[in-house]
Amino acid sequence: MKPLLAEVRKVRERLGILKEKWWPGALLFLFGLGLVLSGGLGLGFNYALTPVAHGPQQARIVVVPPNATAGQIAEMLVQENLIRSRWAFEVYTRFLGKDSSLQAGTYSLRTDQSIPEIVRMLVSGRTLMVTFTIPEGFTISQIADVLERHHLIDRQRFFEVVAREKFPYPFLEGLPPSCRRLEGFLYPDTYRVPRDIDEKQLVDIMLARFQKEITRLNFEERARKIGLTVRDAVIIASLIEREAKLDSERAIISGVIQNRLQRQMPLQIDATVVYALGRQPNRGVVTYKDLTVDSPYNTYLYTGLPPGPIASPGSASLIAAVSPAPTPYLYYVAKPDGSHAFARTLDEHNRYKRQYQR
Repeated sequence: MKPLLAEVRKVRERLGILKEKWWPGALLFLFGLGLVLSGGLGLGFNYALTPVAHGPQQARIVVVPPNATAGQIAEMLVQENLIRSRWAFEVYTRFLGKDSSLQAGTYSLRTDQSIPEIVRMLVSGRTLMVTFTIPEGFTISQIADVLERHHLIDRQRFFEVVAREKFPYPFLEGLPPSCRRLEGFLYPDTYRVPRDIDEKQLVDIMLARFQKEITRLNFEERARKIGLTVRDAVIIASLIEREAKLDSERAIISGVIQNRLQRQMPLQIDATVVYALGRQPNRGVVTYKDLTVDSPYNTYLYTGLPPGPIASPGSASLIAAVSPAPTPYLYYVAKPDGSHAFARTLDEHNRYKRQYQR
């Protein structure tokens, strides 16, 4: 019996030694595994906070309704592809105690913004909105005047954005830096924007509105069918916008422009001379001296289209540019009531000039 008890004691002693050696190692292993897992989660969470995309991105308008929860807002942001993870958005806002501070309102957000940046915008509220209207036929200079009056821009910064900032719209591809680069592409409309919107976001909203309109009109396809690029069609639309006062005459004026282009006749449109001189439209009479200004925008001196649009055309002029009326006319002269007398020959045109321009 004693030898058996001695053997049992030896086995217990060996198990105790093994237990003493195994327990610290197990603790170390579990601790290391915890670090790896927490580190992996941390890296994953940090990645989920990063922007969805980089580089110039189109603005996305997101409307947050009153009393929306952080989860509901996160779902909207996911649907607009503005954030990577609903879970990351909810965790981030809850951790910072911001989940109940997200404000209702209309926001201009981009996919190159991170979750922290978006949360800062949503917490700030930006519920103070500014409404402004850009009339059809306004130039970029006139648009800047409107935005300045509403305290929405720094004029110098605005023209820096116009000249150099990158925007992801096909109709701007290949255009060189210039203060006139976006002329004709800032769509005339009524806008409601946050008061603290920056110049780039503001320009992006107007460009996005232009893109939406030409998509709705199937503008590119209609331009292609009559042998025009989108840019050339917009140039013609801007000429129509500055020349036509009556909607019923827009397609006819478009037809006259096409007729003169096909015959390689100078367009001789006064509005291009006014633009070349840098004057505000509708101010003063164009003199014979004005017609001699040496500018590629002077369609009395240079045949073909001017190098760019001269104003922001509205929908009616965009449609007329790609839907010219079949017409025999080559000339037109403005009547006192804003309508035009159209002529087939120069003699007929001169007769109308003597009649209506006394």
